[in-house]
Amino acid sequence: MLEIKNLRAHYGNIEALHGINLQVGDGELVAIVGSNGAGKTTLLNAISGHVAKQGIVSYNNKELTKLSPKQIVNEGILQVPEGRCVFPGLTVQQNLAVGSVAWAGFFRKNIESDLERVFMLFPRLKERSSQLAWSLSGGEQQMLAVGRALMGRPKLLMLDEPSMGLAPKVIDEMFQKIIEINKAGTPILLVEQNALLALEVSDRAYVIEQGAISFHGKSSELIHNSRVREAYLGKSRRSHQ
Repeated sequence: MLEIKNLRAHYGNIEALHGINLQVGDGELVAIVGSNGAGKTTLLNAISGHVAKQGIVSYNNKELTKLSPKQIVNEGILQVPEGRCVFPGLTVQQNLAVGSVAWAGFFRKNIESDLERVFMLFPRLKERSSQLAWSLSGGEQQMLAVGRALMGRPKLLMLDEPSMGLAPKVIDEMFQKIIEINKAGTPILLVEQNALLALEVSDRAYVIEQGAISFHGKSSELIHNSRVREAYLGKSRRSHQ
């Protein structure tokens, strides 16, 4: 579905990505792991059209490389940004309604079915539907950010550091929901600094170092790769079911 060939991204005169090749197939959950500053977020932002780039980004054989962020969203590629970025002065339901704008460029009249789908996935959001987003916990805000993206009916969902700043129990709950979203048919491209967790939940993974892919393959194999384990797993390893 998503295919990236020789992708190079720039911040001014500085090249941040150096010839990235990557694929996300139909129904896959693909992870991108690496250290801080390796280029993980830049890669998602390049796909979304927020960073100057060269190379080829295509989705279902349609090239997206030169499209604007709005046009890329209209193709069904939606990104949940690092740090959640909910609208603090809007209620939970208003934040979710904003997600429907992403899908068609205007508020759809019939969003009830989409709201109900999000509320079934995240019952806590329904309980807090009239609450202002700033008053939510970090975990609830992450649920809201994911729910808002789902309101846009993504054909490909990109998640940037969904575990950031969350307690272990909340992380487990969030990743169970991510797995559920994927199993319901939405392909996911996941950026996650917790390499073990990312490898445990994904089908395939790419390891990015200094703006280039150093390893890629099945997650079940990478998790046992000695270099990957030494560099990214180490003492942080913990069980995740």
